Amino acid sequence: MYRVEDKYCCSPTELFLLQDRIGAVLQPDRNENSEDGYSIVSLYFDDLADNCYQDTLDGYGIRDKYRIRIYNHSFENIRLEVKQKKDSRICKQSKRIDREQMYRLIHGECIESEMSSEDPATLFNVAIQTRGLRPKVIVAYERKAYVFEPGNTRITFDRNIRASDWIEWFGQADIAYDPLREQDAVLEIKYDEFIPDFLLQMLELGNMRQTAYSKYQLCRALYID
Repeated sequence: MYRVEDKYCCSPTELFLLQDRIGAVLQPDRNENSEDGYSIVSLYFDDLADNCYQDTLDGYGIRDKYRIRIYNHSFENIRLEVKQKKDSRICKQSKRIDREQMYRLIHGECIESEMSSEDPATLFNVAIQTRGLRPKVIVAYERKAYVFEPGNTRITFDRNIRASDWIEWFGQADIAYDPLREQDAVLEIKYDEFIPDFLLQMLELGNMRQTAYSKYQLCRALYID
């Protein structure tokens, strides 16, 4: 199922003000492990021609992203994900994998799959075999998330976005990162068919601008000449 995903670039002050407003009326995401939210570390993959990066850079309306994601610097929950985007709508296919499968994918090897287009492992395997899919960059940040059941609405505040090309160190706490600095705060709003008007009013700030912000593209650009 495709969901709407809108993104807005924020200043740290705007992010704080909006989070304070939303936090007063919505429930926090159940993945939180502290009042500050939780950390996300993703390893993004791309093919030999860097099509995922180039499609995002060129603003193509239809594009895919391949990644492995962990939370709070722990390998307890490793998610394999393929995110498909059509304009402002997204569809994410996700499944849990173990560390052995993760390392096999990192080294360009296929893993067991259900041989279905609904299985992200199948999509990874096909891209590895036909397009040379390989890990390219690590993206890390802190997230505070809130949910509202009507419309399946999810509002996230991401900050301290940073990148690393130390691929073999994925998931390690002492990895070296390069910050995005001026583009390190973003608001994301995801919902199915509608978002309640009162939330849109609470999220209104005159200086914010909607954007096709891509963490992968911005972080990958740090290491492309």
